[in-house]
Amino acid sequence: MERDAIDLGTVRVATLFRRFFVPTLLGMLSISAVTVADGMFVGHGVGSDGIAAINIYVPLLMLAQGVGLMAGVGCSVVASIHLSRGKVRAARLNVTQALWFVSLLTVVLVASVMLFPDATARMLGASERLLPLVRDYLLWFSPGLLFQMWTAVGLFVIRLDGAPRLAMWCSVISAVLNVVLDWLFIFPLGWGVRGAAFATAVSVAAGGAVAMAYLLFRARTLKLCRVKWSRKSLRLSLRNIGYQCRIGSSALLGEATLAVLMFVGNGVFMRSLGDDGVGAFGVACYYIPFVFMVGNAIAQSAQPILSYNFGLANGERVRAAARIALTTAVGCGAVVSALFVFAPEGLVGLFLPGENRAAQLAVAGFPLFAAGFIPFVVNLTAIGYYQSLERVRPATGFALLRGFVLLVPSFLLLPSLCGVAGIWFAQPLSETLTTAVILVFALRRRA
Repeated sequence: MERDAIDLGTVRVATLFRRFFVPTLLGMLSISAVTVADGMFVGHGVGSDGIAAINIYVPLLMLAQGVGLMAGVGCSVVASIHLSRGKVRAARLNVTQALWFVSLLTVVLVASVMLFPDATARMLGASERLLPLVRDYLLWFSPGLLFQMWTAVGLFVIRLDGAPRLAMWCSVISAVLNVVLDWLFIFPLGWGVRGAAFATAVSVAAGGAVAMAYLLFRARTLKLCRVKWSRKSLRLSLRNIGYQCRIGSSALLGEATLAVLMFVGNGVFMRSLGDDGVGAFGVACYYIPFVFMVGNAIAQSAQPILSYNFGLANGERVRAAARIALTTAVGCGAVVSALFVFAPEGLVGLFLPGENRAAQLAVAGFPLFAAGFIPFVVNLTAIGYYQSLERVRPATGFALLRGFVLLVPSFLLLPSLCGVAGIWFAQPLSETLTTAVILVFALRRRA
């Protein structure tokens, strides 16, 4: 069986990490490619206003996806530890409870958005000029959020069940389908932003359906089980879900950081440079999820190894996995930074023509924005490490630090000190300071 081929307790740690990392990274990048495909087709088919409109909606998507990642991380860590101790039934139950939780929460969110689309768009910061485009996007995409949540939780569980390649294909199928449908709906059919939203909804539905079908019918160890609905069972389920959310809370804060970055950044750019500024920042924000997913892929690849061996009290293998993950984080962050510094025209040109003012603003800002990518990926990896060991306080504390405590003041203060360059430098400053705090914390714990 496939799970037997991935023995988390005895196979060489570097080999395990590589077997998880390659398909996980490809899968994570495919998830980001779904949104990027929207931006590329919308940028050339609708213009910078279309990119700005989608970027205004994205914080809501990030928060919803953050809830899915929180549940996915939490149930995966708990299930890993249960499996290391031979408690298969408990592992299955935790996975099932996590999926019920995100499904019910998403249904409530989607219903609220669909009932009050204009109010939601204005709450997210849409100007009157962008309001119709934002409303179109949220009405046509929001129903797909349920499948997005199934994917967010399901990919963690599928990897833990010993099928990382299937997890990758769930994301790849969505990405390829989205590219085809984006082209069809935006260009031949001329549906504009509405077409991009519908294409994304259909593509994430395909990935989510594959993930759910695997967990229901094909899973080897972590197949979904029946949940009891007695008062006592519900109380125990709520307790388990609460514990999973505590463990995974820093994953939610990681997505919330992106949401805050986009929401506050949209406002600052709007005040400083108008809708063109939001368009320029929107192009950058299409790439940020790629960087986030690189860090996420490293953390998720290390997580089963860390949690399983932590459950076995094998400190040597835990430390080996941590070293490999951090080294990978630095290398990946450096590669992404180099792309932003040396090829900004090419990156921006995928979304907007070079003569567009928003494109010119983005080209000037990308090298400044790149200063934060190495600490960005390192921070996500470090937070994932503490999550995997059930060390909720440091994981949550560092996530809060990079997402709210440092990021918002950086956005508010740096523009007044450095002008437009300060807006681009806000996120790098926040991430760099967080890395320094994590380093001091780790050194003091070893002393």
